[in-house]
Amino acid sequence: MPTYEYICRKCGHEFEAFQGIKDAPLKRCPKCKGAVRRKIGTGAGLLFKGSGFYITDYRSEGYKSKAKAERESSSSSATKSTAAPAAKPAASKS
Repeated sequence: MPTYEYICRKCGHEFEAFQGIKDAPLKRCPKCKGAVRRKIGTGAGLLFKGSGFYITDYRSEGYKSKAKAERESSSSSATKSTAAPAAKPAASKS
């Protein structure tokens, strides 16, 4: 059930009410019985579960093992390409 925020136009009292989506908005302040206005809500809060909120945290074991193998093969090929000797500079004529 959503939580709606209200503010009283008469006394400025701010309060929250748990109401169904189809329920009519409240009309009176519980403190002074003045007219109230529903504030624009900020939406629902987020709840992160698990060890983090990265997309890979919830992948299948098969996907994780393939990704790990791919990462290892790409890092070993990168090491081989950087291990090549550097080209010698051309000899200058003096």
